[in-house]
Amino acid sequence: MSKSRYSRKKSVKKKKNPFILLLIFLVGLAVAMYPLVSRYYYRIESNEVIKEFDETVSQMDKAELEERWRLAQAFNATLKPSEILDPFTEQEKKKGVSEYANMLKVHERIGYVEIPAIDQEIPMYVGTSEEILQKGAGLLEGASLPVGGENTHTVVTAHRGLPTAELFSQLDKMKKGDIFYLHVLDQVLAYQVDQIVTVEPNDFEPVLIQHGEDYATLLTCTPYMINSHRLLVRGKRIPYTAPIAERNRAVRERGQFWLWLLLGAMAVILLLLYRVYRNRRIVKGLEKQLEGRHVKD
Repeated sequence: MSKSRYSRKKSVKKKKNPFILLLIFLVGLAVAMYPLVSRYYYRIESNEVIKEFDETVSQMDKAELEERWRLAQAFNATLKPSEILDPFTEQEKKKGVSEYANMLKVHERIGYVEIPAIDQEIPMYVGTSEEILQKGAGLLEGASLPVGGENTHTVVTAHRGLPTAELFSQLDKMKKGDIFYLHVLDQVLAYQVDQIVTVEPNDFEPVLIQHGEDYATLLTCTPYMINSHRLLVRGKRIPYTAPIAERNRAVRERGQFWLWLLLGAMAVILLLLYRVYRNRRIVKGLEKQLEGRHVKD
């Protein structure tokens, strides 16, 4: 092989290197950004679902809302506190039992759970099938319907570790004294965390109805990505104060602003990298033309 042919091959290899490096960088960036972007997309989607729910409820007849609420309270009075199943391991035993909350359904949803401490607003559905837990929070069958009152204990469950949605991924960050809200029909129920426990999958003693109490528990798997136990964050009913919720909403909006800012910064970085790459190719093209002219001269 002549020296000129060897140098040409070497030159071709060198030309490929910047493109390959840029491609590797872009692939790595895409992989790193996927959870962030997909979770933010889920947040936008869930916000639309929640907005639709609120608008639909606001147009419903007051008498119908009151009747639905009364039926749910009457149903709660018939519950047997010992009949609760683990939402992540007892799917086959729960076929056909999700009809029990029909009086609260609005377009398949019964409301949404708002958790300011971990910056989450999650649509709430009836049941705990995998289909439901992939798109939001589920209401555990056998527990009280989320309408409050003495001798009630509502259990809301959601996944951790989904790449497409954060849901209850940060539930372990909650602490005693934190407040969460259950938005159901035209009512908002506020609960203040008074107990956080980790239990075996079939140990549901902490979520059973207790005489005279009004509780709600947030349930998910733990440890993160291992899922051998269940994390239970219980709240005791407190009076709902609207201004607090409005301040929390403002905090969430600021968080969304910073996320948009981050995505914008990443877009600017990609644009700059592309321009650097394009300018390098232009410079190399000009150098090649100049070399060609020198050879002719």
